[in-house]
Amino acid sequence: MPKKRVSKTIDEINRRIKKGKVVVVTADEMVDIVKKKGAEKAAREIDVVTTGTFSTMCSSGAFINFGHTKPGIKASRVWMNEVPAYAGVAAVDVYIGATEPTEDDPLNGVHPGQFKYGGGHVIQDLVAGKKVELRATAYGTDCYPKRDVRKKVALKDLPYAMLLNPRNGYQNYNCAINLTNKTIYTYMGVLKPNAGNANYATSGQLSPLFNDPYYRTIGLGTSIFLGGAKGHIIGPGTQHNPNAKRDKNGIPLTPAGTIMVMGDLKEMDPRWVVGVSLLGYGCSLAVGLGIPIPILNAEMARFTAVSDEEIHTQIIDYGNDYPNGTATSLGQVSYAELKSGAINFNGHEIHSVPLTSYVRSLEIANILKEWIEKGEFLLTQPQEMLPSVK
Repeated sequence: MPKKRVSKTIDEINRRIKKGKVVVVTADEMVDIVKKKGAEKAAREIDVVTTGTFSTMCSSGAFINFGHTKPGIKASRVWMNEVPAYAGVAAVDVYIGATEPTEDDPLNGVHPGQFKYGGGHVIQDLVAGKKVELRATAYGTDCYPKRDVRKKVALKDLPYAMLLNPRNGYQNYNCAINLTNKTIYTYMGVLKPNAGNANYATSGQLSPLFNDPYYRTIGLGTSIFLGGAKGHIIGPGTQHNPNAKRDKNGIPLTPAGTIMVMGDLKEMDPRWVVGVSLLGYGCSLAVGLGIPIPILNAEMARFTAVSDEEIHTQIIDYGNDYPNGTATSLGQVSYAELKSGAINFNGHEIHSVPLTSYVRSLEIANILKEWIEKGEFLLTQPQEMLPSVK
């Protein structure tokens, strides 16, 4: 008599976590497990697959309350280590964006600009326990008469500090090349002329949204690894596009899903929240992100077993096509090829360069695995799933 098909719930998996009986593997490990045992048997044996990515994620920042002063101030302009923060929220609430440079930065006036310090660096400094200078000015009101304040603050001094990133964890991204005859400086890094290199992002088979391509277990409230601490998904990211073209396995062939995430900055680790300077482009923040995928059935086992050989992206010219809004695919390449260190383009071998650290991404997946095995991290049932394919 054939065995009944596997069907689990998140509650059942959480009970196994609490009893110390849960079976957790990384997405790397799941590839071989499903290959050897098949999806149904793997789903019977494995409860959770952990994922990870550590990469530059520009759409990031932090909401901060810097505390009321005496007399009170209604800040209209705020700087942290001379990086402007947005003060149009409330009296002493601000949002500092990862890509905001210092006010006196020469930007690309001296090309290529170095963008030595920005919002991402402020966030990293706070997480690292360093003091930053906060400066605020105001126009004064009857209830908030103070017109300026300058003080040094550390993360522990702030009444509230929350990392809230509007768009992280891109599900696939372009492979960038440059077909012009000059070096260009982009958010995909430095691109040499005449297709001198090919830069790419995401951790491939370890990348969170590749392991649940239709967002069957991911949505509002999903608990995640964020910046070295526990965080949550609070909705789709600002460029969430689930209707991108997909292959037979459901894997998007172009940039697709994204997530909006948040977590307590005071619990994070500066190893996983790192300010970044992109030559000739700007400032940013590298973020460590990992999502546990519950293996509820054979379908989820198949999804989490996707390999780099099966994941493809498009080669895009960032010299002419992308900046002109006419980006068309110049070819398709697998992540296995990209990770090999070189790809073939028009009969020529091109050096491929990752913007995502695979080593650090795997470290995140293993940390998350350890947390779950120790019973320190439970899975959550999303209150609402991410928008999926229409």
